[in-house]
Amino acid sequence: MGPIDKEAVQSAIERFVGQEVYLHLETTNGAYAAHRAESAMAVCAYIRNGKIQFERGTIQGDGPYRVGLKMDGGWTYAEGLTDWEIDSEGRLLLAGNDSEGRLAVALELSLTPFPM
Repeated sequence: MGPIDKEAVQSAIERFVGQEVYLHLETTNGAYAAHRAESAMAVCAYIRNGKIQFERGTIQGDGPYRVGLKMDGGWTYAEGLTDWEIDSEGRLLLAGNDSEGRLAVALELSLTPFPM
């Protein structure tokens, strides 16, 4: 993965518009929170291989970035994204890493299911 190129990511998002795609979306401060403060609460949200279809997708911000996917009945979005790549299978992989390089957020799109 490398730093987000906003225009390249926008083009990659647009390749998936109007298609049924598999979504991987997660946010976490995971066990990191417990190491910083005893009273800190670990939080996480996770979905893998959720099928969605979106009519519009945008990347916004000046870094870290947010990506929103406009669906028929609402939005899916991730904020805090810093890195990206298109892998060898054509999947769009976006991640947000904290200042220590730990994963905080991921949003991934694929035409085929992600491995379990």
